[in-house]
Amino acid sequence: MAHVSQHGSSTPPRTIGSGYLFGVPLGDLGWFTTLLMSFAMGFAAFFAATFCAIVAILFYNTVSHRSVDFALTYKRAGLPVGVLVLMMTLGYLGTLWVRRQIRKQ
Repeated sequence: MAHVSQHGSSTPPRTIGSGYLFGVPLGDLGWFTTLLMSFAMGFAAFFAATFCAIVAILFYNTVSHRSVDFALTYKRAGLPVGVLVLMMTLGYLGTLWVRRQIRKQ
């Protein structure tokens, strides 16, 4: 869907590419904001993966009448997913920040 200005000209929305992700200018972030957003995404991924793993083990325990320890959800699901997402977002946002710093000089 294109945005239309008052003069009737149509410009396509910016999506993925050149530092924009779904219209959000990620290439304009500072180093602290880059770190903050990366760690926030890592924490969110950790908690989402842990929640999904807890629900999966809950259903497995109910169906199979076995007792799988729920502590495995943190070690085997939440931690690896959280660290992976943290590394990916640090890599992506850090690359955008470094490119911006190089262009300034």
